[in-house]
Amino acid sequence: MSAYAIAHLHEAAPHPEIAEYIERISATFAPYGGRFLVHAGQHEVKEGSWPGHVVVISFPSITEARAWWDSPAYQEIAPLRSRHIAGDIILVPGVPEDYDPAATAKAMREGLAAG
Repeated sequence: MSAYAIAHLHEAAPHPEIAEYIERISATFAPYGGRFLVHAGQHEVKEGSWPGHVVVISFPSITEARAWWDSPAYQEIAPLRSRHIAGDIILVPGVPEDYDPAATAKAMREGLAAG
C-alpha cells in the first residue's frame, strides 16, 4: 500500500542551501522507491488558508517512507532546508485500492449507536 511524505512549507527567501537541498533530495529517496507527485507548484485554496508550498512524495509503503526519512542520506541534507524554511511534514499511509468510505461511515455510525 502506497504511503506519502507530505510537506506544507512556509514561504522563504531563496538561499543557496535550499537550492542544494533541492538538487540532492531525489537521490535520497530514490533507493526507497520515492518519487515526487507534487513539488511546490501553484495550488488553489478552496477552503481555509494555505500559505506557502505543498510537496508530496510517494513511496511503495510506509516502511520505505520511514526508512527514507530516517536514512543518513536524508538526515544529512535536511538541515539545508530546515535552517531556512519552516513547515509541517507528515508521513501517512495511503488506503488500499478497494477502500470503501461507506464502510468507514457505517463503523462510525455503529460506534455512535453503541456509545
